[in-house]
Amino acid sequence: MKKALLVIDVQNEYFNGKLKVTYPRNSLDNILNVMDYAKENSMVIILVQHTATSGENFVKNSMEWEIHPEILKKSYDYHIEKTKPSSFYNTNLEEILEKENIEGIVISGYMTQMCCDTTAREAFHKDYAVEFLSDATGTIDVSNNVGTISSEDLHKATLIAQSLRFSNVLKTEEWVNNNIVHI
Repeated sequence: MKKALLVIDVQNEYFNGKLKVTYPRNSLDNILNVMDYAKENSMVIILVQHTATSGENFVKNSMEWEIHPEILKKSYDYHIEKTKPSSFYNTNLEEILEKENIEGIVISGYMTQMCCDTTAREAFHKDYAVEFLSDATGTIDVSNNVGTISSEDLHKATLIAQSLRFSNVLKTEEWVNNNIVHI
């Protein structure tokens, strides 16, 4: 099965902005490692960048909007810009996947419970096999009028929900060991 690695929203906002990713701590290193592995194995790599249509985060051309510099040092095949949590909404992602004969997608990036979760669910509904990398995704602590949850608990709850139906949830090492050949 031919797969594509999605590197979702690995932008400076999550490192230098108001939405600093706190769990898991090694998520960026794992994202960089899966990008290397995907490149070495001729897997299609798609960078996804979020652009806000309103609000103060992800303002186009701001420093926080920019893709993290370590990601830009890596090789990738496509770069798409999105304005909603789903990487499919009003983008050419599905067109790219069809052009490349992709049957499965691999989810990495930020945030676990928002853009990664939404993209994985939509990919499942579009009949793609979905693998969700538990330690190459990450999130933040959240507190709002509904309640408070730690980044670790939010991350785990999202992964549990994903594993119930939508995705095969794997650690980076498991994913690498299960994907020796991608042809």
